[in-house]
Amino acid sequence: MSGFAPVHAELPGWRHVYSGKVRDLYEPEDGSDDVVLVVASDRISAYDHVLTTEIPDKGRVLTQLSLWWFERLTGIPNHVVAADAAGGVPAAVEGRAMICRKLIMYPIECIARGYLTGSGLLEYRASRTVCSLPLPEGLVDGSRLDPALFTPSAKAEVGEHDENISYDAVVVTVGDDAAAQLRALTLDIYTRAEAIARERGIVLADTKVEFGLDPATGRITLGDEVLTPDSSRFWDAALYAPGQAQPSFDKQFVRDWLTSDASGWDRHSEPPALPDDVVERTRARYIEAYERLTGRTFA
Repeated sequence: MSGFAPVHAELPGWRHVYSGKVRDLYEPEDGSDDVVLVVASDRISAYDHVLTTEIPDKGRVLTQLSLWWFERLTGIPNHVVAADAAGGVPAAVEGRAMICRKLIMYPIECIARGYLTGSGLLEYRASRTVCSLPLPEGLVDGSRLDPALFTPSAKAEVGEHDENISYDAVVVTVGDDAAAQLRALTLDIYTRAEAIARERGIVLADTKVEFGLDPATGRITLGDEVLTPDSSRFWDAALYAPGQAQPSFDKQFVRDWLTSDASGWDRHSEPPALPDDVVERTRARYIEAYERLTGRTFA
């Protein structure tokens, strides 16, 4: 169990077993071990720190957007069993929680990149590669990669950086068949989601997904969250301009404030509390991503 405080220490019928950077996990008190309750908190992390300030409604956005995407990724098994009170989700966390099948998770962060930015850009500038995949000369921040690349990373402990790895390293870790399936599923999810987002005026630059093996079916199954501002880079298509950093629908306001002189943060200590305007602008950005993608009003 981590040191993060769960959204609710006690939920009827469930026992808290773990808290990550954002999500709290609960197991059934009746002893059944095939499902887990996943509750998305309003915690926010930046630069490998979980901040003391929360972003109101962030967990609800992550959960509702993930559910919306799960419905559209037809043909790809996912871990969702129920997401409302009728299905057994406790009323206190309805809207931000899902009852999910318990999976044997692969220790791989499966990342698809359709645009060059972030850690991929840093590697490209140093070696003209991303995860050991060679790329042509002349690419800049925000250049489109066609076709999209599968650029996995090894999962790190909380507070540590994930490490980009080659496809060969994935094969060594999970085997040939599983590695091939993870790559194909990841690129399928990205390709389908990129087209949906583009129709709504949003560029899906890259996304991270996680998979596990479902013991009941033996199938590789999509778990965790999917295609949220926490797991993906979404850019406004109207503002997209290669050759510069793109404004994104995520916690960029938080990162920018933490690294500004106004925060006084030295990066060696715990980050300070966020000011109200940064909290509100970040909350609005998450909600805007949800509303633009889904076409629904967030409530």
